[in-house]
Amino acid sequence: MSGTNSKDNARAEEFKRATAGVLRAIAEQPDVQVAFQPGPSGVSGKRARLPLPTRALPPAEMAKLRGQSDAIALRLRHHDDGVHAQRMPTRREAKDAYDAMEQVRVEVVGSRFMDGVRGNLQAKLAEECESEGYDRMTRKDQLPIDKALSLLARERISGNAVPESARRVLDLWRDTLGESADRALSEMTTAQNDQTAFARASRKLLAALDLAEAEVDAEPDDNSEDGDDGGEQSGSQDNSQDGEGQSESEQDSMLGAQPEEMEGEAADDDGSESEEDAAVAEGDDRPGGPQPRRERPNPDSEAVYRAYTRQFDEEVDAEDLCDADELSRLRQQLDQQLQHMQGVISKLANRLQRRLLAQQTRSWEFDLDEGMLDAGRLARVVTNPLLALSFKRELDMEFRDTVVSLLIDNSGSMRGRPITVAAMCGDILARTLERCAVKVEVLGFTTRAWKGGQSRERWVQDGKPRNPGRLNDLRHIIYKAADSPWRRARKNLGLMLREGLLKENIDGEALLWAYRRLLVRPEHRRILMVISDGAPVDDSTLSVNPGNYLEKHLREVIRDIEHRNQVELIAIGIGHDVTRYYRRAVTIVDAEELGGTMMKKLTELFDEDMEAAWARAAGERSAIVA
Repeated sequence: MSGTNSKDNARAEEFKRATAGVLRAIAEQPDVQVAFQPGPSGVSGKRARLPLPTRALPPAEMAKLRGQSDAIALRLRHHDDGVHAQRMPTRREAKDAYDAMEQVRVEVVGSRFMDGVRGNLQAKLAEECESEGYDRMTRKDQLPIDKALSLLARERISGNAVPESARRVLDLWRDTLGESADRALSEMTTAQNDQTAFARASRKLLAALDLAEAEVDAEPDDNSEDGDDGGEQSGSQDNSQDGEGQSESEQDSMLGAQPEEMEGEAADDDGSESEEDAAVAEGDDRPGGPQPRRERPNPDSEAVYRAYTRQFDEEVDAEDLCDADELSRLRQQLDQQLQHMQGVISKLANRLQRRLLAQQTRSWEFDLDEGMLDAGRLARVVTNPLLALSFKRELDMEFRDTVVSLLIDNSGSMRGRPITVAAMCGDILARTLERCAVKVEVLGFTTRAWKGGQSRERWVQDGKPRNPGRLNDLRHIIYKAADSPWRRARKNLGLMLREGLLKENIDGEALLWAYRRLLVRPEHRRILMVISDGAPVDDSTLSVNPGNYLEKHLREVIRDIEHRNQVELIAIGIGHDVTRYYRRAVTIVDAEELGGTMMKKLTELFDEDMEAAWARAAGERSAIVA
């Protein structure tokens, strides 16, 4: 057996050396550093990262790894970061699609005269389409738009059909592109050898699909084709640029506006009544009605956060979003991923558990006439039968009960390794704290659709009034309720891996939702941990409101929560600086650091003096009684 293992190890090492050498040769950059690590492939500067191969190295895995290596090599050889950045759109959804289409270009151009590389790339693409479940998708919105555009671009530029598993769902996209998008794809085909011209054509495609604003130097015909929508889009972008281009002091003055009282919002179950009443009080005949035109946004009217309608928002249990069989399959997929991280995170979880149990010391009262039989004193009765049995009773203690709420960003940018690691950490955290009698709930937030959904449709039917407020349908997901045991909710955590679930992120309202759930909990200490990888982004909302609309609301909610001091708020940013929003926050570069950071921060919180938590609880209950 040991001889077989050594042969497998030697074979894997030989494969890694050969793959790294081929990558450098194709890239024509001998100084590239190649690392094989768990997780997805990627490239940063002169450092390439490839997934760690297994010792068995079956042919399918070898083909996939070669394809990933070739994709990185071709990007290093045929891609210019400076040219790419010149036309990079600002919105995250558009940026993902823009990057994906450039990757298609370098792969098609680079593999044109290398049949082996082309075969490796086709094998990689086929495996990705199959693993993502494209063959099971029956609706257009189930396929992320960046994936759809990259497949359409690859099909048009290369002249080759996409894998069989992706054809059905791609046909749904192809039939709804429109003439402008089709012309942009044809222009991309012609410009595939020129990165600058290709980037210009990519922006035209994004503009045709309302994902990005049309460029200033684009042809007049392209700008005029969208009609009223195009004019509205460009006007909204001007507003966005005004908001983003303000100086620090101007933004601070806008953020200094007093937020709405949270108790008033909490009094209404859905919050819609108070907002509609406010709109009526201002003279509007419907929520988000027309406002007088102003040269600059007025914080007292246009910039006040509101939802155009809450009719289509949903708060849903995870098991209601897919059937039991799919939930079981996703859970198995999560369990497979857990095997790679189980060792490191389990050590940290056990350390946290020992720390918590040490704080939960018990005390007993002995030599009683009734209660629980004291087994430690039975020896006396055996040696002297005349002695009576001894009983004991546990003394009533004020246990410092705690509830932890884990709020996870379920936006599209979390796809891949970040959301997988977040799901694994939530699973291990729930198990660990449950053993210590600490209640845990795991929540997620996203939207029901891309680009607005039914809320935007309602707004269009109402005549597109100006400054409508939040213009998308919220989806708040309960993966595990605080009172639900882990064994019942364990399958739900696998739902985070479901393709098509992750869409936009509206952080302010999600944070407010999680905060209100904690306020009604009976525990003395309440901890809310937020995991996110970016600022709040919803294209539909930001296209018709000031550019800092969602971010401003998030800052107001955070400021109010931290000021009230009823919930301990902590945030972890994945590749995104959240310290500029939260007073207690940490930023990590790689999703692999999430587990250790979560356990470390929770350990620090539980090590702090608990008297402050008790003082808060006592003050809160006194206020309620008064």
